[in-house]
Amino acid sequence: MKISAIDVGSNSVRLAMIADGKTLYKRIATTRLGEGLALSGELTPKAIARTAQAIATFVGDAKKENSGRVYVFATAAVRSASNKREFLKSVKNLCGVDVDVVSGEEEARLGILGALRGKDGGIIDVGGASTEVTVQKNGQVLYSHSADIGTVRLHDLAGRDLNRIKKAAAAKIAEYGNFNASSFDMYAIGGTATTLASVKHKLQVYDPYITDGTVLYADEIYEMAQYMLSLSVEECRNITGMEPRRADVIGGGCILTYLVMKHFGVEKVTVSEADNLEGYVMLKEGIQ
Repeated sequence: MKISAIDVGSNSVRLAMIADGKTLYKRIATTRLGEGLALSGELTPKAIARTAQAIATFVGDAKKENSGRVYVFATAAVRSASNKREFLKSVKNLCGVDVDVVSGEEEARLGILGALRGKDGGIIDVGGASTEVTVQKNGQVLYSHSADIGTVRLHDLAGRDLNRIKKAAAAKIAEYGNFNASSFDMYAIGGTATTLASVKHKLQVYDPYITDGTVLYADEIYEMAQYMLSLSVEECRNITGMEPRRADVIGGGCILTYLVMKHFGVEKVTVSEADNLEGYVMLKEGIQ
């Protein structure tokens, strides 16, 4: 039986079609739901409308493909917005589905479940409005924290100015504490990581079978950030392998990833295409 999951993030809405524990494909719609949220605390009417429509489209796609169940869950942008009820009502009215708003702790759990499937190690999940870091060993979570900083929030707060990005990111990273993850195999999930992998491989057409398993080094990520931020947004869009709709926020995402890695003593990460979409289905369906 096919099962669908829709992840409503701060930067994009993503659909995963899963059958027999395997991901058949993923689709993405960049709606920038969290745009302006860091400054106002609210989701804008336009962002609500375009995101609700993207969810409705994906729900329709899933039903057309005879998906037995369709799960829809939302992360940081929705859970932190003062007008989240307005968003949830809009989605319900448009396509009849209830959106599960997950906490930061739940989001971290979903990410590591999907990426590691019980293996020892950890994840760094740089999202649009939050960044989760989780580490587990022998089935037990040793460390987990979700910080309210991500690519879209950073862009709202600091634009594309390197020094302002560093300052805004550092203020939030301090709350991660002193856990050292240098001895663990760390994985990076989310759009920043997969885009960097695509750029590293100079992919003309995005291919998750190539990006999955790509190793990214901290210094390499920092160099990519410096280069991307030295370009205009339009020039950044033209980088081979770049997701065009991510070009304005990718530089900040690189810096945030780099600073988080350095904070935890991590010199390299492995990109995982499996993430909280797979984790959500695994949790709801009892798949191990």
